[in-house]
Amino acid sequence: MSARAQRSSSALGRGLSSLIPQRAVSDAAVVEVPLAQVRPNPYQPRRHIDDLGLQELADSIREHGVLQPILVTETLDGYQLIAGERRVRASRIAGLERIPALVRQLVDRDQLEVALVENVQRADLDPIEEALAYRQLIDEFGLTQELVSARVGKARATVANTLRLLDLHTAVQGAIVDGRITEGHGRALAGLPLDGQAQVLGTVVRQAMSVRQTEELVRRLREPKPDPVPTAAAPRLDPDLERVESHLRERLGTKVSLSRSRVGGKIVIEYYSDDELNRLYEQLIGGSA
Repeated sequence: MSARAQRSSSALGRGLSSLIPQRAVSDAAVVEVPLAQVRPNPYQPRRHIDDLGLQELADSIREHGVLQPILVTETLDGYQLIAGERRVRASRIAGLERIPALVRQLVDRDQLEVALVENVQRADLDPIEEALAYRQLIDEFGLTQELVSARVGKARATVANTLRLLDLHTAVQGAIVDGRITEGHGRALAGLPLDGQAQVLGTVVRQAMSVRQTEELVRRLREPKPDPVPTAAAPRLDPDLERVESHLRERLGTKVSLSRSRVGGKIVIEYYSDDELNRLYEQLIGGSA
């Protein structure tokens, strides 16, 4: 399942024009700047760039040139990139020495906003990168969630939900970044403690669970277990058996109960539909029922 494929490039209601000081853009406004003098944007929100896509862009640039200028701000020793990280990297791969650019003077916060907006518009940021960019706007530049929402043209609830992804276990964040699960899976797993998130993640990925199935699994795992009344026939589970019971629930993705008797005990595995019974059968036996 691909988290990236479900993201819409028309997510924003506003464009770069709402953040860049406006003046008529003509051919004269585009200048050729030396690539060697273009420094990276320290506020670049994107952390990951697909190597294959970068090579394809480099091949296109060799044949057609850079069709859209990058955006830079002038510094004492050259230029600092604001938007166009992929075009700069691909142009270097393609062997270019100069690149078309628009030169603007922007303060640090504007640079981050422009880079964030451009990448989100192009659907180039994964959800974790987007969340980190929102967090940077809040922590470093003092914006509220409402102001971030206004800057990027998204509902405040959307911004808040994206920010919550940063509270997930790092393994879950990594799975979102590489597309093994979606942002929706991450929000479902957020209902578990951090250690539980990492353990259940394997089940979700291995069984290719949908978001709804993941939500149901988390709901079951969070169900409070009634305190059994210890009797001679059914003594309270010791900590080791409780740990085994917990691991079985997480591994099978359903409610599992252990009970002990004088001569052994029993394992109860619950299922809630014929499809789930087939899934459990395949997992336990290794074939379809």
